[in-house]
Amino acid sequence: MPDVTAAPLFSFRPARPEEFEAVLDLSVRTMQPHLERLGRWNPALRRQRIGEAYATGQLRVIESPGVEPWAGTVGAWANVVDGRERYEIHYFYLEPALQGRGFGSAVLDALLAERPDLPCWLEVLRESPAARFYERKGFVKIGEVGVDVLYERPASVSQQDETPVR
Repeated sequence: MPDVTAAPLFSFRPARPEEFEAVLDLSVRTMQPHLERLGRWNPALRRQRIGEAYATGQLRVIESPGVEPWAGTVGAWANVVDGRERYEIHYFYLEPALQGRGFGSAVLDALLAERPDLPCWLEVLRESPAARFYERKGFVKIGEVGVDVLYERPASVSQQDETPVR
């Protein structure tokens, strides 16, 4: 396992069709406990959601030296909603062993740097520990839909503006 407490090295590349089962497995390992807590775990729906992720053509894997087969997955793209352009992050699954060690923060920073000119939007499951992570990175709760909490971060929020969450 690489030392991810120092500046983590990673890169993005498109997810390959033959990696579908591995991507599905990672999403199950990261999402199942949270979905079960909400009474929403459904293996067939999880498979469908990953299929939808592949259908976007925007799903990427996060590669990092020493992490096999890879560190995680993410989908991010610009979208227009209600006449307003925004950057959306979807399918951000990180290997559990890498969580809480700064790796996800570095990945999120890289994603945000792709489109600093746009506000960034994402969904987090209600009561998910990921909410605190996103709040520390400058995201603000803007609403709720079903079991999801909607977050947005204004365009060009610098790291100095990140809000510590206690």
